[in-house]
This record gives sequence, structure tokens and C-alpha cells, in this order.
Amino acid sequence: MQYKEWLAATLALGGCALSTASLATNGHYVPGVEGLNGAITPPPGLYYRSYLVHYDIGSLRDGRGEAVPGRNGGEVTALANRFVWMTDTRLLGADYGMDAIVSIQDISLRFDGVGARDSKNGVGDLFLSPLILGWHGERWDAVFAAGQWLDTGDHAADRPASPGKGFDSTMLTLGGAWHFDDERRWTFSALSRYEIHGSQSEAGITPGDSLVVEWGLGHRLDNGLTLGLVGYDAWQLERDSGVAVPGDKAEQHAIGVEAGGFWPALGLGLNAAYYHEYDNRARPQGDLMRVTLTKAF
Repeated sequence: MQYKEWLAATLALGGCALSTASLATNGHYVPGVEGLNGAITPPPGLYYRSYLVHYDIGSLRDGRGEAVPGRNGGEVTALANRFVWMTDTRLLGADYGMDAIVSIQDISLRFDGVGARDSKNGVGDLFLSPLILGWHGERWDAVFAAGQWLDTGDHAADRPASPGKGFDSTMLTLGGAWHFDDERRWTFSALSRYEIHGSQSEAGITPGDSLVVEWGLGHRLDNGLTLGLVGYDAWQLERDSGVAVPGDKAEQHAIGVEAGGFWPALGLGLNAAYYHEYDNRARPQGDLMRVTLTKAF
């Protein structure tokens, strides 16, 4: 696709292209919210987890990964509230659980290169998962989950910074972790999310399916602090379908560092991570910072 055609198609997409691309590749799930030990489910119990995410947009990238001319930047800050219940029930040899996520977002976009400026805050789309399965071995862990992003958030087709996406998505999760030693001090974890998107009826567009892979290599110190290298890679697997949609598929690639710890006596965990995106296509590119608080009840 030529640059002028890509520019016109991006403008034609309006709210779908810009708000969808602000944090997630082309769907709901935000890469980088899970890092070290992301594929390990907790023991049976009730958990609250909050994700404070700030995404600083430094540029807007075309389908070839080149920066779009002009001043293109923005900030997205989101607080995602997640509630997890891992039951005592066993299913297919795994611990069975469920979870729900609701987020509050503050979005400011200044994409002068495509003539789009907008700021908005509000509640994002609701996620419900009735199925989490977690398996545990001496040196390994695995997880499978299925859930649905519901079109419940604040969305307007003419507002690029809308917190809601304007469409539903089914999300399937598959991941695993390998512990290199008996004490589980060295761990490599990989977590994948596959999203199947519904139609955004206002714009007449159906985003293509997307895949996110998050990974982390961590080492737990004697004092309980875990340090590690983290990253994420995300691809739009299919082109969008509908009226006046671009042929380019979005991509995200990032690498970063994470540190965290868990205090069993308090039932409290705290993690912080920083990611630098280095090769994005057909979407913004920037740096992501995330702080995660976990409370076990």
C-alpha cells in the first residue's frame, strides 16, 4: 500500500483504527501486562490484581514500520482491576478457576500526521472468563483459559480516544513455564493470547484475528526478590474486513526488564516492568510501564 493510500485508509477507519491501536495490537488484550511467571496460576483461593499501565507513544508507524511524518504522540494510562477465583475443583487434572477484568482508561492522542487529535477517559470493555485451567508439575506449569471481551465500554466511532472498542472479542489463552532447578529459582515462562474479533457495527469493520505472546526469564534471589528479562510480540494475523480498510496488518515487538516480589505473610505481591517497543507496524510505537499489585484473600 502506498503512503497516501495508507494515510487515507487510517483516517477512514476513525475510532476503530486509532483507539484499537493505542495499547493493543488490533484488539482488546494489552501486551506487557503479564511478564515473569505469567503462565503460572495461583493455588486455590480468591485474588485481586490491579494493573497500572502507562503507554507513552513516541511515533506512529506505517505498514512498513517507518515513522509517519509529522508530530505523532500521546499517552494512555489504564488501571485494570482483575478478580480471580481458583476453586478446589479439579477438571482434566487441572485446578479450575474463573476471572473478570474491568478497566478505567485515560487516553490522549495527538496524531498530526493523520489529522487526529482526541482525549477521553472512561470505563473500558468488560472481560469475563468462566474457564481457567492450571496444571502443575515439579519442574513445569501450564495454563489454558477461554473468555469473552464484551462491548460494554464507552465508545463512539468519531472519537479515536474512546476507552471501549465497539466490538466483542473471544480470547483463548495457552501458556507454560519451565523451572530450571528444583528450588524454582530460574524460570522461563511464555503466555499466548489469541483473539477472535466481532464486528464494529458503527464503522462496518471487523478487525482481523490477533495473537500476542508474552515471555519472561526470571531469577529469584535469596531475599525473595525476582529479577528478569521480559518481552512481548504481537501480530494481526488477518487483514481487517469491511469498508475502506487498509491492507496492512499491525505488529508490536518489545523487550524490557521486570522486578517483583511476594510476601506470603501479607498475601501481597508487587511487580514493576518497563518495555521498549522496537519494531511496530501499522500502529503507534512507544514505551510501556506497568506496576502490578496482587492481593490474596
